[in-house]
Amino acid sequence: MKNVALLSLFALLAPQDPVQERLEKSPRHHEWVQIKVGERTLHAFVVFPEVKEKAAAIVVIHENKGLNDWARSAADQFAEAGLIAIAPDLLSGLGPNGGKTSDFPSADAATQALYKLPPDQVTADLNACADYVGKLPACNGKVAVGGFCWGGGQTFRFATNRESVAAAYVFYGPAPEEKAAIAKIKAPVYGFYGENDNRINAGIEKATAAMKEAGKTYEPVIYKGAGHGFMRAGEMPNAKDDDKKARADAWVRIKDLLKKL
Repeated sequence: MKNVALLSLFALLAPQDPVQERLEKSPRHHEWVQIKVGERTLHAFVVFPEVKEKAAAIVVIHENKGLNDWARSAADQFAEAGLIAIAPDLLSGLGPNGGKTSDFPSADAATQALYKLPPDQVTADLNACADYVGKLPACNGKVAVGGFCWGGGQTFRFATNRESVAAAYVFYGPAPEEKAAIAKIKAPVYGFYGENDNRINAGIEKATAAMKEAGKTYEPVIYKGAGHGFMRAGEMPNAKDDDKKARADAWVRIKDLLKKL
């Protein structure tokens, strides 16, 4: 009995997982949908905002770990900000026995599979999601895109492939290298970067010059003291103060930018 009591006490004292807590307590409607993309079936997580008018939508692109709980939580946060959020599992059909991200034995195994994805398949999946969410009766037809880490790079790339993207929110992801690709961008691109992330930040100056030369809107912001992945790390119980502040400041900026949609 004493051991049971101790375990119960530890459970009460253990920090609550903010990701699970958000998903479990969210008042917003969550649902899974299946979208046909050629011969494949794409699984996607959809969250609806609590609003009385039709809303704009956003395609949320996950990190290199696949569509995990944090990515779904990020979709819920965009919905809390007023958007219909759709988060595709870009590993759909690639997991064990044709499964998705949740079927991989580990996050590392999911990451290895993700880096083998054909770029054209990623584009087709993102287009299918944008088409799906843009036609929902609750949507006003405007569809933005936002992604994190690997998904940040895919966000920038998707803006080169889909003219109708309303805006692109790139979280610590690299810009496309090809000037011809950048020339195709129609949407404003907003960048969110951690100061202690030179692997990514080393390309910002070049991207800024290329976007300016092409006459495109690119507004990168570097958040002081933050590291790569601060949008995720900043909400963890053991988060560094700089990551917490960067995440909070980024959400203030996001909400201001959403008013322009």
